[in-house]
Amino acid sequence: MPRTIATNTRVDRAQLLEFIRPRHHAILMTTRRDGRPQASPNTCGVDTEGRIVISTYPERGLIDFPALAASGATYLLCWLDGEDAIEWWHWPDAGFAGRTPIDQPPA
Repeated sequence: MPRTIATNTRVDRAQLLEFIRPRHHAILMTTRRDGRPQASPNTCGVDTEGRIVISTYPERGLIDFPALAASGATYLLCWLDGEDAIEWWHWPDAGFAGRTPIDQPPA
């Protein structure tokens, strides 16, 4: 796929996945709880079920899955290689140190 420059063109999900599949480096833009923007470099991809997968620390086997809280805020489900299941989540600006048990869902 030839490289193109970034544009502000709206795309549907299929077009977004087509764009992400051949690229594995991304900047994840999120909003901190205080409203300030945050840009985080990541490794990303698309899994076999068409979900976007983000790895913040691929050398550690750490993968974050974006999710939406009931409030509409984005949070990250967090899985570390060796864990049996996804049992943690954190706010984008909290990072690994802010991991919270999944049985304490975000508000």
